[in-house]
Amino acid sequence: MPVNIVVPEMGESIVDARVARWIKNEGDAVATGDPLVELETDKVDVEVSATQNGVLQKITQPVGADVKIGEVLGVIGDSAAAPAKKADEAPAPATAKSAPAPAPAATVAATPSARKAAREQNVDLSSVKADGPRVTKADIDRRVAAPAPAAPPAPAPAAPPPAAAAPPPAARPPAAASPQPDRRETRERLSKRRATIARRLVEAQHTAAMLTTFNEVDMSAVTAIRGRLKESFKETYGVNLGLTSFFVRATVAALREFPRLNAEIHGEDMVLKHYYDIGIAVGVPEGLVVPVLRDADRLSFAGIEAGVRDFAKKARDGALTLEDLRGGTFSITNGGVFGSLMSTPILNPPQVGILGLHAIKERPVGVNGQVVLRPMMYIALTYDHRIVDGSEAVRFLVRIKELVEDPGALLVQA
Repeated sequence: MPVNIVVPEMGESIVDARVARWIKNEGDAVATGDPLVELETDKVDVEVSATQNGVLQKITQPVGADVKIGEVLGVIGDSAAAPAKKADEAPAPATAKSAPAPAPAATVAATPSARKAAREQNVDLSSVKADGPRVTKADIDRRVAAPAPAAPPAPAPAAPPPAAAAPPPAARPPAAASPQPDRRETRERLSKRRATIARRLVEAQHTAAMLTTFNEVDMSAVTAIRGRLKESFKETYGVNLGLTSFFVRATVAALREFPRLNAEIHGEDMVLKHYYDIGIAVGVPEGLVVPVLRDADRLSFAGIEAGVRDFAKKARDGALTLEDLRGGTFSITNGGVFGSLMSTPILNPPQVGILGLHAIKERPVGVNGQVVLRPMMYIALTYDHRIVDGSEAVRFLVRIKELVEDPGALLVQA
């Protein structure tokens, strides 16, 4: 009996998707669990698999179509219902026994982002060596970066015949006019993720009363601790001691003191969160994603660093899941990794606060009546003024500054 292939439920806030690629074609035999079609959402790419054996009888939504949850993408029919050959197709001659058809190649296990990168780079997935159970985008990048095998040396050319006497030189043609500068334009459709990011950013500015307050942090103490414990921390926990863990711990401590920055607005109600799921913004080519550290208040420095490291790898490999991106009560974004000295981050609705970190630069500052060079970082807090007062936001940011400048206080907060 024919079965519809439908757009599945894909988690909170995802209501539509775009057909990125059909992995199977009409008429192809499919088995339960075979990936059929790849969908692009604003958060992750999703593969829809076959729920029964049969034949992909019909594709109802072509590549590029925008679809909603529950909408029919195609139909799987019984094997017997496979499209019949056209009447004008002549049968193979029966004078000799036909050679058996080659067995189809096994389906290559790969992440959606790896398949997309392979298409764009014209790479055969079967030629890529996976570093895990599935081919990832990182595997594709390594395959593309690998030098091509050297071509065998060409045979030496035969000796040319004696050259005839050269004709007299012809008159040189007049120099051609210099070419016009390249003024071409190309048009590309926004990806589903980029279009959603654009819409949500505009909605955030139209919905929330966003303001940003700034401060600067002397990173001397953190820099000293990282330098002193760098080797032993890596040897003990298997991860580097980065900046993120200091700011996550300081943020959680400040949120405890200023709980309205860990809240949401629902209509005319304020919903205060008594847990701390901290979103960590990660930049990927398809756009910014914000995986969430669950219960960050219960994580050690090593636990935070391990979580951030895993998120970064999964983002590069296109392996982030909807669960990785779901929810979040407050966010941190670090433009400093790209060299940003100062910026105004935009809220990640429905959250009402986001902390922006920036590049560390040595600057002259006054200390005990003397001007000295110190590693300084500008930090920014964007907040929703509908629920957070200006003085509250300023004191919240000052508290983070105090905790980071005195890392020992973070141990007390723990």
